Amino acid sequence: MHTLTVALGERSYPILIGPGILRSRELLATHVAGRDAVLISNTVVAPLYAELLKQGLQGQRVVEVILPDGEQHKTLSTASRVFDVLVANRVGRDAVVLALGGGVIGDLAGFVAACYQRGVDLIQIPTTLLAHVDSSVGGKTAVNHPGGKNMIGAFHQPRAVIADTDLLESLPDRELRAGLAEVIKYGLICDPAFFDWIEANVDALLARSPDALSAAIFRSCQIKAQIVARDEREHGERALLNLGHTFGHAIESATGYVDWQHGEAVGTGMLMAAEMSQRLGNLDASVVTRLRALLQRAGLPVDAPRIGAARAFDYMRVDKKVHAGRVRLVLLAGLGRAVVTSDYPEAALRDTLAAHFG
Repeated sequence: MHTLTVALGERSYPILIGPGILRSRELLATHVAGRDAVLISNTVVAPLYAELLKQGLQGQRVVEVILPDGEQHKTLSTASRVFDVLVANRVGRDAVVLALGGGVIGDLAGFVAACYQRGVDLIQIPTTLLAHVDSSVGGKTAVNHPGGKNMIGAFHQPRAVIADTDLLESLPDRELRAGLAEVIKYGLICDPAFFDWIEANVDALLARSPDALSAAIFRSCQIKAQIVARDEREHGERALLNLGHTFGHAIESATGYVDWQHGEAVGTGMLMAAEMSQRLGNLDASVVTRLRALLQRAGLPVDAPRIGAARAFDYMRVDKKVHAGRVRLVLLAGLGRAVVTSDYPEAALRDTLAAHFG
């Protein structure tokens, strides 16, 4: 087992990474012993791993909430259903929420934990690659609104992240590929050597090599933990983690959170950000070529849905990252050098949107 720490003073917490660690009763007892446990999962993951998790608990009352699978269910309505269950079961403020699932469950369960009785403890137990490397770490919780992705949420750090890599064995290939987009993101924003490593090891990652996956998860979590520790509330550096997300959220919103995996949309969004950076003269064409090739090798889409540039721009304008009426973007000034800016020619953004969205 490898351990990283998200250093946030009194609210610091560990990220525990390794095969089979969810079977450790001692590990679970450290964070759950003596309290009610609220297990939130979905209809796909719960039949696979809920019983394994419950076996590791020691005498706690476990309240299970099993939700439908899919981003389209990450809503206030679904969260309200969870609150109803917690109230009906008289769950107290000393309970701990166990988020067993991918990014959707992690975000929604985290939002519930942030709001219920003004905040209860949360443990993230990711079951997808995307959740292992990104969404389970850092305390962002939210639900979607028809007008935009993750529009309603709160920062609520977990007490621990238990990243059992054995749980990736059941992950569908499409979701594994979607998670690789977030891995690639870390190399793009701040670690050219890691980007090189991903290029060299993408086939091993797709083949689910335990060594390759563990290395990718560890380095991704290490980068995110360091950034979150320096900028928990996204006042500056943490915004770099949004590379590709503003473009990607427009894809997800326009397609109703059904047709595209989050990682797929982010991957296409990263390519759009790279091409806009090239259009501005800030990024060499060779980096765009390498990124496109890597996304394709990873089995990720590189063509956005043809929803129209104007419609895509409308979705981007209601994104959380709009400041003073300007869409704030994460762009690239080189491989491993990301920048956050709202200071760019409007024509460059519109040309990029027209090239990809039609």
